[in-house]
Amino acid sequence: MPEAPDVPATAIPVLDAPLLLGVRHHGPGSARAVRAALDAARPAAVLIEGPPEGDALLPLAADPQMRPPVALLAHAVDDPGRAAFWPLAEFSPEWVAIRWALAHGVPVRFIDLPATHSLALKDPRGEEAAPAPEAPADEAVTPAVDPIRVLAETAGYDDPERWWEDVVEHRSPGADATSRTEADALAPFAALAEAMTALREAYGDGGHPRDAVREAYMRIQLRTARKEFGDGVAVVCGAWHVPALATRTTLAADRSLLKGLPKVKTEMTWVPWTHRRLARHSGYGAGIDSPGWYGHLFAAADRPIERWMTKVAGLLREEDRSVSTAHVIEAVRLAETLAAMRGRPLAGLGETTDAVRAVMCEGSDVPLALIQDRLVVGETLGEVPDSAPAVPLQRDLTRTQRTLRLKPEALERQIDLDLRKETDAARSRLLYRLRLLGIGWGEPAESRSTGTFRESWRLRWEPELHVRVAEAGVWGTTVESAATAKAESQALAATALSEVTALAEHCLLAGLADALPVVMKALADRAALDADVGHLADALPALARSLRYGDVRATDTAALSEVAAGLAERICVGLPPACTGLDADGAEALRRQIDGVHSAIGLLAAGAGPAEADTAASTEADGTSVEAAPAGAGSVTPAEAATSAEAVPTEAVPAEATPTGATSAEATPTTGLRDRWSAVLRKLAGRDTVAGLIRGRATRLLLDDGGLTEDEAARLMGLALSPGTPPTDAAAWIEGFVGGASGGGMLLVHDERLLALVDTWLTGVPADTFTDVLPLLRRTFSAFEPGVRRTLGELARRGPAPEHAGSDGTDHGCPGFGPGLDTDRADAVEPVLHLLLAGAAAPSEASA
Repeated sequence: MPEAPDVPATAIPVLDAPLLLGVRHHGPGSARAVRAALDAARPAAVLIEGPPEGDALLPLAADPQMRPPVALLAHAVDDPGRAAFWPLAEFSPEWVAIRWALAHGVPVRFIDLPATHSLALKDPRGEEAAPAPEAPADEAVTPAVDPIRVLAETAGYDDPERWWEDVVEHRSPGADATSRTEADALAPFAALAEAMTALREAYGDGGHPRDAVREAYMRIQLRTARKEFGDGVAVVCGAWHVPALATRTTLAADRSLLKGLPKVKTEMTWVPWTHRRLARHSGYGAGIDSPGWYGHLFAAADRPIERWMTKVAGLLREEDRSVSTAHVIEAVRLAETLAAMRGRPLAGLGETTDAVRAVMCEGSDVPLALIQDRLVVGETLGEVPDSAPAVPLQRDLTRTQRTLRLKPEALERQIDLDLRKETDAARSRLLYRLRLLGIGWGEPAESRSTGTFRESWRLRWEPELHVRVAEAGVWGTTVESAATAKAESQALAATALSEVTALAEHCLLAGLADALPVVMKALADRAALDADVGHLADALPALARSLRYGDVRATDTAALSEVAAGLAERICVGLPPACTGLDADGAEALRRQIDGVHSAIGLLAAGAGPAEADTAASTEADGTSVEAAPAGAGSVTPAEAATSAEAVPTEAVPAEATPTGATSAEATPTTGLRDRWSAVLRKLAGRDTVAGLIRGRATRLLLDDGGLTEDEAARLMGLALSPGTPPTDAAAWIEGFVGGASGGGMLLVHDERLLALVDTWLTGVPADTFTDVLPLLRRTFSAFEPGVRRTLGELARRGPAPEHAGSDGTDHGCPGFGPGLDTDRADAVEPVLHLLLAGAAAPSEASA
């Protein structure tokens, strides 16, 4: 901030009374007026509305690393969640006064009610714990008054923001600011004080009874400053408080208002703030809707409208929109014309927005929303110096962020992590540890990759996260130690099995090896005591994912594997009885659980894949030719697996292929788990007492895994959809089989086998019962997306293949879907595939 020009000692004005500068918080017009008044009056001390605990932090405002917007954060030592912020922007009058005082070597202090009292007057939810002590219980409550709105309505304005802009924000400082007299600089504050005095006489405390306590404390501090510095002090406070500070009261009367106030031990520091948090619609009632616009008005030395339109044009060009210099010129002219037609001294935000919409956005509100978000509100995130006080956990987090090159930003962004890289793996662990501590800096996003070694995160730093960091500081001084302590505490306090399994998964993702023993013991205890199949089914998927992530992150998960296998065995035993006597909601809930268990068992069974592959390789090296299926492949039927097992002689597996101290006959905890699960699904698919939705789903899962032939699936479908089956049961069965609203429609499009089964059943329904079946079909297929339904209709329109279509011996695929492979068209596509797969051998090379 530039300093005021040197004034000769004889020209320095002498104040004969305190200078009361009433302002509107975060108002650029007020900020400019405060700077002009301080330059003219040259007070001996500056007093500012704010918590006195922040006095020790005021010198940091002159630090080059301090960049607004920032905020004073006060929180209770024993309860960090009980906190309060005092935000300051570059265009805040209080910030301007602080910087002026520090630049001129003038003492500066805060004089508002201390945070030790204001925080104690609020409960942990931020509400007042008790009314002000001086308020009588039978006194009528005054409705809350917005003084700006009252003054605007008195002046004939229907919009208080527009009135404030016209009379304050758009006031020009004049061509020669240095020639203005002290009276000119103080005139706006005198006029505002007169207006506020009239409002206080009419509305009293304006519906804010605690203001009397705050104003009493401010008067006491003002008396103290006058004794120390004389009458030459300046007070920067909200304009609403000016009449109360000018009122003559006794010291005893003011002290009586402060008796009996509760206290709480507090700590205070500077924290970064954002323009978005200064906006009303973001939840902070700072009195402004457009902090980005106000910041522009304060920073623009001249021609604010032209400079604003240039900013808008630059933003739109970054978004690949065609905006020329002519657009900027025309938008400025239109904004000024609108201001003149509306009788405004300068084009305001409304006029500039209308001009931008008409000239640069071609009448569309879509790009205008981007301008509103990026410029009118803004995404500016402040910075505080490293020397600012902070809890040890915050300092460790800051160091870790710098080491991992993860800078906190107010604008939401997405990052992709490759867990095979140490830096990205460390970033992932940090984000998961912070989530465990309740610090929601990052949210997992859907990754564009299906591999387990990639993650995507959406990051956005909010000022309130500093409070969450302070709260988490009770668990430890570093992020890792705090997350470990909290995980152990949650494991001991958890009552549901699913909570512990989710915590175990989180610990693996966060790399909290020290917390795993406690979590695993709690997991084993809960698993042994919980007999509810639904709870077990909810817990198993998290354990299976933990084993999967453990493999990616090189974590020892042997204990987890044993617990997961035990849970799977108990589910296989208890699931069939749990599937009887269910209503529609219960059947739907259990169907989702069965899907989760099926996926989890697939992951658990796939864990033995590498060993099986090693065995197959050893067998081939020994001279026995066996074609091994991929690890975890679900297309191998139990019969095929048994045949393959018989084809491999026991002596074909060398001793080196088995773990040390084990024989080939020994089994892992998950050995045979897939076969046992397939047997459970067969039992569910064939029981009439099981809900139709679950029977259909079990049939579908068996068919997908190769546990059922098409003929067996067709037989089960025929039984389930027979005329004797109630329509609701038949509808539930077919919904479970084809997926219904769960997204199974695409399987019918891409799997002609499934579509052939449904088509065969549908064409075999007698004409007299088709009308009874039609509603349930409509219910099932209406859940598919329009594109899926359209594709299914096109496939059905192709109709069945002619009788003589297969006379040439070619394969025509499933009946009812036309001829099979068109070799001529396939040959035409093959060269293109070789071009796309750049390293693939050409057909001639492959044959050679």
